[in-house]
Amino acid sequence: MRVLVVEDEELLARAIAEGLRNEAFAVDLVHDGEAAMERLAVNSYDVMVLDRDLPGLHGDEVCRRTVAAGADVRVLMLTVSASLAQRVAGLNLGADDYLAKPFAFAELIARIRALGRRARPAAPPVLERSGVRLDPHHRAASRDGRPLALSRKEFAVLEELLRAQGAPVSAEDLLERVWDENIDPFTTIVRVTIRSLRRKLAEPPLIQTITGTGYRIP
Repeated sequence: MRVLVVEDEELLARAIAEGLRNEAFAVDLVHDGEAAMERLAVNSYDVMVLDRDLPGLHGDEVCRRTVAAGADVRVLMLTVSASLAQRVAGLNLGADDYLAKPFAFAELIARIRALGRRARPAAPPVLERSGVRLDPHHRAASRDGRPLALSRKEFAVLEELLRAQGAPVSAEDLLERVWDENIDPFTTIVRVTIRSLRRKLAEPPLIQTITGTGYRIP
């Protein structure tokens, strides 16, 4: 899942981004509304964590423009105000969810995951296919009951393949959803990660390569 964090408090922004990366999210980080609009114009995101009280281009305007543009991204708005009127106002702008500061990081993660499930065709909280079981909430994966020790990126790639429900996923889509904007578009990291994931899944081979299309778990 790819997330855009828009937060002008740099220490909080870095803490959110680092925490999300530890949960195997791909994260891009900006500190103002103008930069957020630029990222949204060129990248696809599942969820945007948007501080409402941004300097310059206000978070309300970022939300309004994003919704007006018909973007698929789900918006989780953050604010220091927890009043009912403020929550209603934010949701009326088109935000999908609203979280007041200070917040528990576990709740932030849970809300992002819930929004991420709505950003694409609905998937169950625990993904299972061909003997593989993956629980994103607990960062646990297994094959035929055998626990898998996966890196964050291996876990995220496996999650994307399982979410596809047997359909092939291209290397470009994996690069878009699992890695952030700093990745070299000509990198071989997807192929390397798939090779490592296949080794950890062990025999019999599970991930298929569909020539010219991508990878799938049948």
